[in-house]
Amino acid sequence: MNLVVLGAGESGLGAALLGKAKGWKVFVSDFGPIDPTTQNVLTKNEIEWEMGGHTKAKLTRASLVVKSPGIPEQAPPIQLLRKRQIPVISEIEFAARYTQKPIVAITGSNGKTTTTALTHYLLQDGGLNAAMGGNIGNSFAGLLLEGPASHYVLEVSSFQLDDIADFKPHIAVITNITPDHLDRYGYSFDAYRDAKFKISENQTAADFLIYDGDDPNIAAGMQDHTIRAQKLPFSLENPVGQGAYIEEDNIVITIANNQIKMPIASLGLQGQHNLKNAMAAATVATLLDIRKETIRNSLTHFQGVEHRLESVLKINNVQYINDSKATNVNATYYALESMETPTVWIVGGVDKGNDYAELLPLINEKVKAVICLGIDNTKLIESFGNVVDLLVETSSMQDAVNVAYHIAERGDTVLLSPACASFDLFKNYEDRGRQFKEAVRKL
Repeated sequence: MNLVVLGAGESGLGAALLGKAKGWKVFVSDFGPIDPTTQNVLTKNEIEWEMGGHTKAKLTRASLVVKSPGIPEQAPPIQLLRKRQIPVISEIEFAARYTQKPIVAITGSNGKTTTTALTHYLLQDGGLNAAMGGNIGNSFAGLLLEGPASHYVLEVSSFQLDDIADFKPHIAVITNITPDHLDRYGYSFDAYRDAKFKISENQTAADFLIYDGDDPNIAAGMQDHTIRAQKLPFSLENPVGQGAYIEEDNIVITIANNQIKMPIASLGLQGQHNLKNAMAAATVATLLDIRKETIRNSLTHFQGVEHRLESVLKINNVQYINDSKATNVNATYYALESMETPTVWIVGGVDKGNDYAELLPLINEKVKAVICLGIDNTKLIESFGNVVDLLVETSSMQDAVNVAYHIAERGDTVLLSPACASFDLFKNYEDRGRQFKEAVRKL
């Protein structure tokens, strides 16, 4: 049984090691370079690998192919494998075949990392031996190699969901759906939305789908897809019979005859978007019979995740905030909406088909200067050049932070919230966020 793994990143390495452990003959192939640490791990585990291209004869000997989420359907090796009718699946699909434990899978355009981390925190506080991974931290396959867990809490992206066959979470969460990654989906929002809804396609009436009941794009998706799971919406706008809603400054969660109430004011994470994240996570915890008191305490103490509206330092009474995880317009909208002082905004990177129009009212109201950080800033300059008094182009993080330092005055905020992918100047959004924090600390 030949397993070919395309891509040697986090998910590829996890799939290769799990495949080896389960008796597959594994071959790893990466079109780009493979970092030396990964090379050593593969060699030590007697897994054959290649980099800098794909050997066609070796790919087509595969019984099964696991592909990296970053490889698009149009890539020549994928087209070749489809033509030969060799099955191509995602790493989450491959890993799911090797566990019977309940899976909590969380997707959405925004909020999925915070919701995943908060859900895991709640379950662990409630005494469950839950493991967390997927699109955050360790791969699902990697988690299975780490030893037994009672539940798997996974952040899953649309790219990971694209190539599932039987992947079936017991509890699925869709935080929201707004335009993102449209470049990957032929600039079709419907195609992107359909990818998100794959999270529920294998669920049955014994499973649960938790979703934002206020999101019109999710409502439209509900019309277009058959949902067999039990539906549990969360809403800031309307009371719901089963699910979560707001009543007189309290979150109310109702599942069957079980109800939990807690005051919004006691949440550790503030802001409308975090309120929704908390409602989603608390609904999962309630479904899994975590005690009400534990849920209340955990929601009070949870402090958020790195690179998501993360306070870095206050220098000369100017607050520096790292929101590098804002890789799309909607995420940046949340960030700007939460700003309460004049803001120097660092933005830019790889544009994924962004429409910046929805940000304009917030920029008018809150932003005093825009600092562009990307190789091609043309679209940003066209969008914001006439909206703010000051727009500066920079080509490195240190440069951007230094410019922000000179522009910002006492009481201002410097916000890195790029609204774009990071691959033009950085390895990933984590690298971008860490470079920002490092540059701020050097001021």
